[in-house]
Amino acid sequence: MTNRYLRRDEGLFPADSVSRRVWSYPTSALLGFIRAVTIEHLDPDLTAAVDASGQVLQRPALRYDRTVQYFATVLFGDAESVIKSSDVLMKVHARAHGPNPVTGGTFDSNDPDSQLWIHMTAWHSILYVYEKFGPGTLSRAEENEYWRECAIAASVQPIRVEDVPTTRGEVQKYFDDWRDRLASSEAAVHNIDFILDGMRTIFTALPAPMRSVLGPVIRSGVIATYPRWMRPLMGVRQSRLQDAVVTGLIRPGMAALARSPRAQMWFLERVAPRGGPVLTGYIRGVPAESSSVYTAVQARAKFGDPRTPLEQYADQLAARGADPALDPYEHNHHDAPLEFVAPRRAG
Repeated sequence: MTNRYLRRDEGLFPADSVSRRVWSYPTSALLGFIRAVTIEHLDPDLTAAVDASGQVLQRPALRYDRTVQYFATVLFGDAESVIKSSDVLMKVHARAHGPNPVTGGTFDSNDPDSQLWIHMTAWHSILYVYEKFGPGTLSRAEENEYWRECAIAASVQPIRVEDVPTTRGEVQKYFDDWRDRLASSEAAVHNIDFILDGMRTIFTALPAPMRSVLGPVIRSGVIATYPRWMRPLMGVRQSRLQDAVVTGLIRPGMAALARSPRAQMWFLERVAPRGGPVLTGYIRGVPAESSSVYTAVQARAKFGDPRTPLEQYADQLAARGADPALDPYEHNHHDAPLEFVAPRRAG
């Protein structure tokens, strides 16, 4: 089977990477990302950023697709694609700043603490749904490798890498420490409900009958992954019985999808037409043209802005007010999105 998309090298991770195995399982696109982007709304600054731009409600499919595309590129793209996408994300977030009406403070999407919250929520959610609805718990060695690779992925964002937890215990402490900082709001609850209803609001490229059947299952499945103490903050309720029933329904479906690369790519390319193709080569078992693996420093020196993401962020802060390109987005804007690097097509 030929590969429609080319990868010049293996990017930041080897072909047998634990994180690639976890992130490529079908639970990621259909459950993990929804879990991540809903829990993220319990950070008042993230909700303020989302609410200020209005893009989650205005262009939900595009917003979801671009989220998948960025994370998939970091995991499965070649080194040049990773770095160029990282530089684009820095520019996208450079305009996402302003006053937070809930806290009275300010939000800034490139802030290292905000970036780490998003990064850790995504990596934890993808692993959580893999273990709950997929093959099961990783071995201790595999999980240690997964969190080590999480830190590698963090190095292409404005995150202080020394702050990234790299063991299960450190990850648990990270989220425990965040618990007192979490807060709900009218906007957060509204957005969470909108995203949980993704089969109606986001995945509109899937056939309508399929969305009608899958919608309640996916919504209930994601809710089943939330800690019970968190659910009132998110405006959701669900019994333990319903948690158990939906878990029993989803597991075999995910296993069947994982056994069919063709079916998996059919789903991915419809729920995330930009992000899905990034995984094509990996899911079909087609290697990159070169087995080379880069560090973020090596890749940035060769392919992108030589400044680190943290240095780029510092320069953005210094230029605010003087550079119109850094002015905040207007609410419900219709600006054309800055495109990430698209997978290279063969031929």
